[in-house]
Amino acid sequence: MTLRQLPSVEALLRQSDDLIAAYGRPLVVDALREAVEAARATIRNGGPIPTPAQLTDAARVRLGHRLAPTLAPVINATGVIIHTNLGRAPLSPEAVAALAEAAQHYSTLEYDLARGMRGSRAAHAEGLLTQLTGAEAALVVNNAAAGVLLALTAIAKSKEVIVSRGQLVEIGGGFRVPDVMKQSGAKLVEVGTTNRTHPRDYAEAVTPKTAALLRAHHSNFRIVGFTTEPTLDELAAIAREHDLPLVDDVGSGALLDTAAFGLAHEPAVQESVQAGAGLVIFSGDKLLGGPQAGIVVGERSLIDKLKKHPLARAVRADKLCLAALTATLLHYLKDEAPRKIPVWRMIAMPLPEIEARANRWAQAWGGEVVDGQSTVGGGSLPGETLPTKLVALSVRSPNKFLAKLRAAPTPVIARVEGDRVVFDPRTVSETEEAELSKAVIAAGR
Repeated sequence: MTLRQLPSVEALLRQSDDLIAAYGRPLVVDALREAVEAARATIRNGGPIPTPAQLTDAARVRLGHRLAPTLAPVINATGVIIHTNLGRAPLSPEAVAALAEAAQHYSTLEYDLARGMRGSRAAHAEGLLTQLTGAEAALVVNNAAAGVLLALTAIAKSKEVIVSRGQLVEIGGGFRVPDVMKQSGAKLVEVGTTNRTHPRDYAEAVTPKTAALLRAHHSNFRIVGFTTEPTLDELAAIAREHDLPLVDDVGSGALLDTAAFGLAHEPAVQESVQAGAGLVIFSGDKLLGGPQAGIVVGERSLIDKLKKHPLARAVRADKLCLAALTATLLHYLKDEAPRKIPVWRMIAMPLPEIEARANRWAQAWGGEVVDGQSTVGGGSLPGETLPTKLVALSVRSPNKFLAKLRAAPTPVIARVEGDRVVFDPRTVSETEEAELSKAVIAAGR
């Protein structure tokens, strides 16, 4: 066998019109060169000489892999509703439509139609947010950490901010909330201990340099046992007594009462506003069920400071975020959030409905329906679960089976319990069931 029997790249190009039409000549040339080089290595090791058709097919595969989107849809069968690694909250059809509409056209992002001149992007969601939360004003930025950074930079740079040690948390990826706060230029004054902080700890730490009191959401953990921390009302009273703003990072952004859905009570945004927090900061893509965003609501004088700060432009939300967020907020205004917003629909899903779907899957796959627990996820309601029904499959190698599921045309993400692979219907939409079944059956046992 001789390497000279391999066709040249130019010869292969003459047979690759379809590839060139699909991918463009430069990319096809690179892929064909790589295919020829790989063939040379194979021949040197005693392998066969590929035909021209085989070489162009190899180039086609390379192009497909190279240009495949890295951000791709998956089927979440884990039972974790707000799965951070899988993109957190899926949007409602109405929010998706609003996002697509904004993406396809010019828009009134910063244009006032009535006056025929420049407008403010801050106006688009502000009215809905103030109506839903009772706050005087609102601002949307690109994520909640940016909201905290902007708030502390605008009102507390080079000054002191009092915070409980028990609230200085580290979240996913080694990301530490105190590090974000320090970037604002504010000095964090830590009070209390990890498990016990009293109102007097805050009051005694106030000095002429104090700019704000801060309450931070615990995120994805709970401190249990011998613990205490001031209530929101107590912190608000201390802040009022010293004429200081209370900045309340509530994290999940619940606008509905989670206790009504069989979960523990998650502090609601409205409660913080009513208690007198000067600024309330929360995420758009957690319990709110919208796009990634940081939402800040509160007193108009404080929100105005944030809007005017130069950092506000660096962290502002784009038109796609604002379009999807506005559509999501409308679901709350219309009192249809539990029916229309996927996160709340999953939380509210009746157990008999889940069991019926699980029975259908188990019958098709040869699995067993077992009791299980779904979790909210996303740092919301840590330790809280919802009863569910799982489909459990006994397989020879759970890890290899999971790998096959992830390699499906629409990847499936499941989990292992004991020595079995389990699937939770709660986080799988009915429109995804056909693809899920294909993936499970193709993976074998």
